[in-house]
Parts: sequence; structure tokens; C-alpha cells
Amino acid sequence: MNSHTRLCLLLICDTLLINLSIIIAYMLRFEVLDSASTYLLQYYKIAPIVVLLYLIAFYVMKLYNRVWAYASISELLAIVQGVTLGSLGVIGLTYLFEYLLPRSIILSSWALLILLVGASRLSWRILLNRKKGNGHYGKRTLIIGAGDAGVLVARELKNHDSGLLPVGFIDDDKGKQKMHVLGLPVLGARERIPNVVRLYKIQVIIIAMPSADAQTVREIFTLCKQLSLEVKILPGMYQLIDGRVSVSNLRPVKIEDLLHREPVKLDLEEISGYIKGETVLVTGAGGSIGSELCRQVAGFGPKRLLLLGHGENSIHKIWLELTDKFPGLSLGIEIADVRDRAKINYIFQKYQPKLVFHAAAHKHVPLMELHPDEAVKTNIFGTKNLVEAADNAGTKTFVLISTDKAVNPSSVMGATKRMAELIVQHMARISQTRFVAVRFGNVLGSRGSVVPIFEEQIKKGGPVTVTDPEMKRYFMTIPEAVHLVIQAGSMAGGGEVFILDMGQPVKIVDLATEMIRLSGLEPEKDVKIKFVGIRPGEKLFEELLTAEEGAATTKHKRIFVARPCLVEISALDRELLVLAQNPTRLKDEDVFNALRSILPNFKSYRQEQAM
Repeated sequence: MNSHTRLCLLLICDTLLINLSIIIAYMLRFEVLDSASTYLLQYYKIAPIVVLLYLIAFYVMKLYNRVWAYASISELLAIVQGVTLGSLGVIGLTYLFEYLLPRSIILSSWALLILLVGASRLSWRILLNRKKGNGHYGKRTLIIGAGDAGVLVARELKNHDSGLLPVGFIDDDKGKQKMHVLGLPVLGARERIPNVVRLYKIQVIIIAMPSADAQTVREIFTLCKQLSLEVKILPGMYQLIDGRVSVSNLRPVKIEDLLHREPVKLDLEEISGYIKGETVLVTGAGGSIGSELCRQVAGFGPKRLLLLGHGENSIHKIWLELTDKFPGLSLGIEIADVRDRAKINYIFQKYQPKLVFHAAAHKHVPLMELHPDEAVKTNIFGTKNLVEAADNAGTKTFVLISTDKAVNPSSVMGATKRMAELIVQHMARISQTRFVAVRFGNVLGSRGSVVPIFEEQIKKGGPVTVTDPEMKRYFMTIPEAVHLVIQAGSMAGGGEVFILDMGQPVKIVDLATEMIRLSGLEPEKDVKIKFVGIRPGEKLFEELLTAEEGAATTKHKRIFVARPCLVEISALDRELLVLAQNPTRLKDEDVFNALRSILPNFKSYRQEQAM
């Protein structure tokens, strides 16, 4: 049906309903049929004017521009407003003409017309829904969770040709059980899932519990996979950009869903206060953390966002994405190496950034054991170049992205990141700039993390290679880590090392097992797990704090602050000078000696092998 035909039908329908409401009002007002007929004959003379007034009111309230198949409360309110506006127009005309309509009739017809127009629009929606239901449209779907998220999912599935037909809900709340939501029954608690699947011939299960903990999601997912069902999940509401649910938000369960914790709550006012209207520079802007920093910072309305990186392809990719999502944002691109001191100074003097997030670093532990000079050049001298440039340019806040591997480092990568923390803390004591570091563990899905490596190995049929049965790591999602980094930056006083709450450490072998099951396969049966031994520089268990640092709470329950561990500044300067004298020909032994002079507990893998 085209729009013109639809409009004509609605106008004819409303014309009939307007007249019908007034006729019924007269019949209710006058008990004697003859009296009602007399007045109705008079009404027919002015009926075109009355109808025209109501139709104009309906048009003004946009009743003819709505998709009534998806009618809801807002459409009902529009009907009330339209009928009320039309009735007021008719009342206004009674003052201009000696006779138009008695006000008692107008009042009665007002209520009747709301009922009639509302019923006509609702009947269209009911007809479409029944048509879908009678056709058994789509795969029969069970929704886990009858809360706000579950209701949103059910409504979306009903209103869109998603290929999924909602059959009912599962919810542990006894108050909701045996009730109906959106016409769908709440069929019981979680333990009834197997029976419900069998009785209702369920083909797809949707987990719509954004606030559920990882253990709950894992239990439901395991049970559903045992029933050989397709399982989809609605991500946490904090992950949805506009806070709304659509069918496209539903996706297969991922490993982060089985590991996620309580969603991060941000102090948006505090964050906006230090980002909005400022020039913000992100180094390593094309990397996993750097690119997510750019996405989130862009949403807080900076004056300008500068993307600095060494790899032009990754920088170009994030630049295109931000240009599309934030067309009004002023973006700057700088292809530069943080080791190039002159270029870094030029960039800072040119743009005068007030906020810097330093995410550029060499992070691959085994590779940096083989090339310690490169780790020193980027992680130490790159950081030194940036903090000095920030100090000279009058930057307000400088945030270093650090790592749990900087704690009691057993690798060159970890030791150089610890040195970067010390440089930042030292500069905080002599500069007006607020220099801070934020330390956290592994992020799921980042480049070089185990998750994409495991995914590739599973696709190839295995084996999935795990270093050691007891290997443990802290994990959080990239958006979660960046949320907390940005929040920590708003709390900077200068010199702090902020520690992010990483939750409980996860065994890598357990992670591998869950990922194999997520792929619909059985560990050891379909895909083997092979233990290959600890790689150079790795530890069985990473730490977030040294014994000397301790930790104090902050006003954010997911962010802690370490007590500063001061080092002798002259010793730090002396060793940095030694390393800087001939950076192009750094010897491995010189690197190890310099790192050990500042970090006495540091022992590289290669040194331990030589002993």
C-alpha cells in the first residue's frame, strides 16, 4: 500500500469515526429518539466544518505520519492530544456562531472519539501481530530474562522481520512466573529451560540479562549448548552507544561475556569537565587501546583530537571511523615515532595539547627479550621525549598507559614500562603538568593477546597451545579498561600510579577450554590443548602491586592508587644518560645492567639461562 492510498483510507476512516462519535453522543444525551433525530438533522448541516476541524487537528499532531503497526503509549498520547485540539477548535467556533454543537455533546464525543480512533489504530497492530503469529514466522525463540532488557528484545523481535519468533520468557523472579509480558508467558525459572525447550520446540535462546555476572551467563550458556541450541546474547547496556536495543545488537556469545564483571560506572560530569573543549593527543592511536581511547574521548566533545602513530594504515583506519561517527569533530593526524624527539617537540608546540594519553609502546614480551634495545628506545626514551615535550608545552594532564608486567618485572618489556612509570613520577615532582600512570593487565581481543591466537588455532582444528597448566592472567575488555583509564585521568593530582580492578585472575587453560566450547566443539575430543612451556620473559602469575607500594582506595570503587616508590633521581638520570649516549648501537648487556641498576630485583630470562 503506497502512502497516498494509506492517507486516503485513514482520512475516510477518521471522518466516519468523528461523525459516529457525535451521533452516539446525541443518542446517549437524549433518551427520546425523536429528540435526538431533530438535533442530528441540525448537526448534518455543520458536519463538514466539524470534521474538517478534527482532521486538521489530527494532521497537526502528526497522526497521519505514524507507523501504526508499532503503536505504543506515545501514539495513544498523540491521539488524545489530537482529539482534544479538535474539540477545543469546535468549542471556539460555538462563540462565533449562534449554534454549532452543545458543549455537553462535545465533551461526550471527546471521550468516544479517543476510544474509537485508538481502537482503529490498535486493531491494525493486532491484525499484523496475529498474521505473524499464525504464520509461525521465524525460529521459535526463548528469552532468558523478563526484565527491561528482555521486554525490549521481545518487542524488537515482534516488530521486525528478524527471522526469530518470541515464544516466552524464563525468569528466576517468582513474582513474574505464570504472568504474561507483551502477551508472552513467563514459563518458569532457569531449571525449567530443558523442559520448556522440549515442550515449546525452542530453536534459539537469547540471554537478555545485561547486569548478570559471568558465572550466571556461563551456567546458562553451558546448559543451552548441552541442548544443542543456537545461543545469542544482548551485550551490556553500557556497550550500546545510544542505550537502545535493536535486533542487530543480538550476537553470539563471546568469551568476554563469560568473563565480564560489573559494568563500569563513570562520573560523566567529572570526565566531561576535563575533556570537553580541550585539545587531546593520543599516542599509539591506531592500536587496540589507543583507538578505543580515541572513540571514547571523541564522545566527550574535545576541541580537537590528535591521532599520533607510527603505522599509517592503522591511523588511517581509526581516522575514517571517527570522521564517519563524529562529523563535527576537529581531527588531526600526525604520523610520527615517539623516539623522534625533534618531531615530538614540534607537534607539541604546534598543537599545545592540554591532555595526553600515551598508549604507544612495544608490548610483546618474547620479542622484546630478543630486541631489548628496541624496548628501551620506545618504552623509555619515547616516554621521556613525550613527558618533556608536554612539560614545555604546558600540558595540563599526561596519562601513561602502563601494565601489570611492570610489577617485579621478569621481562625487558615489563622493566622498560616500570622505568617509564618512574620517569612519569619524577616529572610530576618538578612540573606543573599532572603526570600519572594507569596500570592494568591483559585486555581481551587486543593485538597479540591470546584470544585471537586461540581463535585462529581453533579454526584450524587445533591444537590450542597453552604455555603452562598453572599460567594465570588478569583480563578485562578493551572498552572497560579505557572507561577506567579516562576516569582515572580525571582524578589525576600528579605522580600517582592508578591500579585498575581486574577482578580475579583466569587460568589460561580455562580460557582455552571455554573458547573451544564457544565454537561448538569439545576440548580434547574435537580440539586438543597442547602445553608448550613458558616463553622468554613470562611469569606464571602477574601482579598489580609490589609489596612496597600497597594500595589505597579512591572515590571510584574500581580504581586504586599505589603509594609512590621513589628512586634516586641521580641514579635514574645517570643510567638514562648511559643508554642515550649511543642509542643506535645499544648492547644487550648495557641494557640489562642499566635496568638492573634502577630495578635491583629485575632478572631477565636470558640472564637466568646463562647462570
